[in-house]
Amino acid sequence: MAVAERSFAGVPRPEERPSFMRRLANQPVGRLLILPALVYAILVTQLPFLLTIWYSLQRWNLNRPERRAFVGLDNYWFLLTRDPTFREAAVNTAVFIVAAVFLSLLLGLLYAELVNHKFPGRGIVRTLLITPFLIMPAAASLTWKYQLFNPNFGVINWFTRSVLPGEVSPNWLGNFPAGSVITVLVWRWAPFMMLILLAGMQSISEEVREAVRVDGATAWQEFRDITFPHLSRFLQLGGLLGTVFIVQEIDPIYMLTKGGPASQSTTLPYLVYEKARESFDVGRGAALGVIVVLISIVSITLLLRLLDRLIKEA
Repeated sequence: MAVAERSFAGVPRPEERPSFMRRLANQPVGRLLILPALVYAILVTQLPFLLTIWYSLQRWNLNRPERRAFVGLDNYWFLLTRDPTFREAAVNTAVFIVAAVFLSLLLGLLYAELVNHKFPGRGIVRTLLITPFLIMPAAASLTWKYQLFNPNFGVINWFTRSVLPGEVSPNWLGNFPAGSVITVLVWRWAPFMMLILLAGMQSISEEVREAVRVDGATAWQEFRDITFPHLSRFLQLGGLLGTVFIVQEIDPIYMLTKGGPASQSTTLPYLVYEKARESFDVGRGAALGVIVVLISIVSITLLLRLLDRLIKEA
C-alpha cells in the first residue's frame, strides 16, 4: 500500500489539474490577443483547404453530377501523367515568374534611382510612377488590350507604323501572348519594386555618399560601389514578394488572352480556374489546386532558404 502511495505521489489528483479555462487565463496577454485572429484564420483558410482535398479525391463534374464517386488519387495521376496542358502550364508559370520578377526588379531599380535624386516635380513623378500599382488589374488589362495592344487602332501599333518602315502592325496578343502578358505584369509590379528599393536607397547614409563624391567618384561608380551592394537584401525581398504575388495573377491572363492561343499563356493558377469554373470539373480542379499549393510551398521554402544563405554570406 505504501509503495502504491509513493508511486502516485507526484501525480496530481484529477480535481487538482488546472482546467482549460485556467490554463488559458495563465497564458501571456499577447497570445490571448492574437487567439481570435488565429481561430479566424484557421476557419477561413484551413477548413476550405481540407474541403478542397476531399473534393480532389472524387470524380465530380457538374455537367454529369450522377457520376460523382470517390476515386482516390486518380485525379492527381491523370494531371501528372496524362494531361499535357498541366506540363505546359507549369513551364509557362516558371517562365512568367522569372521574367516578370526580373524585369520588374530592373525597371523598379531604374524608377527608384530616378526619384531618389532631387529635381523639380519629383513628388509628381513619384506619384505617377506608383499609379499603375493602384489601378484595378481588370481595368488595367482591358486598357492594355483595347487601347495599346489592339492591332488596328492601338497606340503601340500606331507608333510602329509611324516610326518603322513597312507598316509594321503585329497582332501582339495573337502572335506574342506570353510576352504581352509579361509586359502588363512588369508594368503593374515595377512600382511595387520601386517602393522597396527606394526605401533601401534612402537608408544609405548621406555622409557616405558625400565622402565618395569628395574622392572624385562618378555617378555610375557611386551606384556600382555604394548603392547596388547596399540594395542586395532589398532586391532579395522584392524577388521573394514578387514571386509570391505574381504567381497568383489571373486577371491579366483572363482579360488579355484567356490562356491562349491554345495554352501558350496558361499558368497553373489560371488552369485551376479553367478546370473548375469553365470545365465544371470540380474533382480535377480541386486536385490541381492542391498540387499548385504544394508546389508553391516547396518553391517558396527553397527560395527562403536560398535568400537566408545569401544574406548570411553577405
